[in-house]
Amino acid sequence: MSTLPADSVPATTGENANRFSAASSVRTLAHWPWGAVLAAVFIAVLAGVTAFPQSLSSDDPLSGDITQGLLAPGPEHSFGTDQLGRDVFTRVVHGARYSLLIGLAAMAISVSVGVLLGVASGLGGRWRDEGISRLFDVLSAFPAVLLALLVVTFLGPGLFNIALAIGIAGIPKFGRVVRSQTLLVRRADYVTQAVIYGRSRLDTLLRHLLPNVLVAVPVIATINVGSAIIAVSGLSFLGLGPQPPTPEWGVMLAEGRGILRVAWWAGLFPGLAITTSVLAFSVLGQHLQRRFEGRQ
Repeated sequence: MSTLPADSVPATTGENANRFSAASSVRTLAHWPWGAVLAAVFIAVLAGVTAFPQSLSSDDPLSGDITQGLLAPGPEHSFGTDQLGRDVFTRVVHGARYSLLIGLAAMAISVSVGVLLGVASGLGGRWRDEGISRLFDVLSAFPAVLLALLVVTFLGPGLFNIALAIGIAGIPKFGRVVRSQTLLVRRADYVTQAVIYGRSRLDTLLRHLLPNVLVAVPVIATINVGSAIIAVSGLSFLGLGPQPPTPEWGVMLAEGRGILRVAWWAGLFPGLAITTSVLAFSVLGQHLQRRFEGRQ
């Protein structure tokens, strides 16, 4: 009996297995009746914390007492303190503003530019469509984080630069979807009738084309906010985002990495904040996608 050579048998790496497990967990929670409700409630709480962090912690996230450094979680400090005596809970609460707002800003850049290029490609002639499609191919040739890392390397670290870098990396996701929807909708009967009845090109675009083209964009954006938060935290962890002592979750992970053996809480709670936020946006996005596909 012949056997396949060892190099021809596909091996499941740990990274692929973890990715498959995470995706399965998200789909399971999205199908669970209360999964989307809990995700929406968490996102609402996260938005409230982002807008009014003082409602949960009125302390200064930048101030600390070195004599209170590396205190374990307890009644006085529920998440413990870091090496500089700063309250970890306070920094996690105030860090939501940076991680979430940078992620949303990056998503706004991806959506606005992707929609503009997608509509222009779908309504343009052959050469315009071909040129924009090739631009999407070039941007898609690089992994999103690698492309964002390349942009930040040229522009330098900073809040706006990291949002711009992640936004550029996400343009093809929206551009391709909007282009395909534009090509489909422009041939619909109601668009043809609007042109026959003498509607102007701008009126047809605003009243008949765009509302039907953009219907899927909020669903994709909700799912990808989680990816943007991961990218923000990852680049900040590498030192290319907000700089210390900014209470951003990725920065806190980088600061807590070297003291995990003696103060596990310094890195655990920022990591949990990132994981929970990404999971909530992914579950809600998957739920919206299921409902959208069912309505279609």
